[in-house]
Amino acid sequence: MHIICTVTNDLIYDQRMQRICTSLATHGYTVELVGRQLPASVPLISQPFGQKRLHCWFQQGFAFYAEYNLRLFTYLLFARYDAVCSIDLDTLAAGCLATLLRRKKRVFDAHEYFTEVPEVVHRRSVRAFWNLVARACLPFYKYAYTVGPGLAEKMGAQYKLEFAVVRNTPASPSLPVKGKSEEVVLYQGALNTGRGLEAAIAAMQLIDNVELWLVGEGDLSAELRRLAVELGVQDKVHFLGFVPPDDLKMRTAQAWVGLNLLENRGLSYYYSLANKFFDYVQAEVPTVTMNFPEYRALNAQYEVAILLDELSPATMADAIRRLREEEGLYARLQNNCMQARKVWNWAEDEKVLLEVWRKVALEL
Repeated sequence: MHIICTVTNDLIYDQRMQRICTSLATHGYTVELVGRQLPASVPLISQPFGQKRLHCWFQQGFAFYAEYNLRLFTYLLFARYDAVCSIDLDTLAAGCLATLLRRKKRVFDAHEYFTEVPEVVHRRSVRAFWNLVARACLPFYKYAYTVGPGLAEKMGAQYKLEFAVVRNTPASPSLPVKGKSEEVVLYQGALNTGRGLEAAIAAMQLIDNVELWLVGEGDLSAELRRLAVELGVQDKVHFLGFVPPDDLKMRTAQAWVGLNLLENRGLSYYYSLANKFFDYVQAEVPTVTMNFPEYRALNAQYEVAILLDELSPATMADAIRRLREEEGLYARLQNNCMQARKVWNWAEDEKVLLEVWRKVALEL
């Protein structure tokens, strides 16, 4: 079976899709991942699956989404495939219409609860538009999966569609890189609104002998750099920019504590299950994260994190001090990471992914 997966990013840093496409390719499927060419895109890295970038004149806003879906629809009208997997609502319209016209199979992969992300949830007209896309397209879908059980339940109820759960767990465990630095607190991911990054930077004023590494870029990149200067912590906050996945693993394994901080700005964040949480566990790095349902449930299985009921510079600073000062706490969390990473890894979630696509293949 020939599968085309569609995203709106430029492919190079999308670890989830690289994992998914690699798994499908190594199990006998022909896979192509389609994204877009950005002005600052670096050359693609060779992968066991095909890759294609579509060029767009517009780079953001409604004009971009309209242009990208038009270009993607045109591509899918003539490309060779048996099924299209549309990732999130922003590629759904093109995938749905093209597969209906060509009588091909279709699958929906929701990386987030799109209408409940902070950039959408409080913008009435934008949210209404994406809800319209979902209501128009998802009744034509039989197979879907998402990143966590909470989101599967919520979206399943709204869209009347059963969602399997394929978590953002990393590939099979590898030996951690030694030489962790007790000074390094790490955040990896997009520098976007609602990620608790302002509080993380402000917390550096309250803790001595700590560095904050921010790996990634986003809408708040320039604003956060200004904030670090304004608060006088620019020497303690290091912006590392985009880092390729293999280098990111090295950075993560060197960290002492990982941050996974989301503000409760919508159901997508509240029921999130971020890949960074599992990346920290794989690297045996205890985490400071929010006391949201998914993380609370995982922490009940293996205590690997300090859960925050409230997000503020003070609560973050207190959590880091606890890890330093509370006897045996850090060692206990790190030891639990060693146990959890044997279970929370891609070898387990891959089974769910392959079962979904096995069912699709049987219908060809």
